[in-house]
Amino acid sequence: MDNIQDSNRRFNAIGWGLLCVLWGITILFDSVPFSLGMLGTGLILIGANVVRVRKGLRSRDENTVLGILALAWAGLELARPILQPVFLFVDWDWAIFAVLLLMLGLILLAREALRIRRSASESPHPNL
Repeated sequence: MDNIQDSNRRFNAIGWGLLCVLWGITILFDSVPFSLGMLGTGLILIGANVVRVRKGLRSRDENTVLGILALAWAGLELARPILQPVFLFVDWDWAIFAVLLLMLGLILLAREALRIRRSASESPHPNL
């Protein structure tokens, strides 16, 4: 049990260390685009879960959801120069926020639907 806790503590420390270094570089150097910081954040969060699973530990749902949202945010930021002229009358910052909220809501709803389906299939009385 201590080995699992030690591994979790180690993965958390490494993940937070990588995130802090990445965010520090992104904030300190103006030449590093914000979208690159978001891309790195998503990759670190999802990568931490991949390593956890490969080591036989449970993945963290929060990391996966936040990683997906960070990757989506990075993609939207990278697409900003292409999409902004198409949506002339839209405040692009609010549009990105709205898309991220929609994605978060859909992820949460899908995850709950899967849990309901899984618990219904495990139930000995499917009509109850």
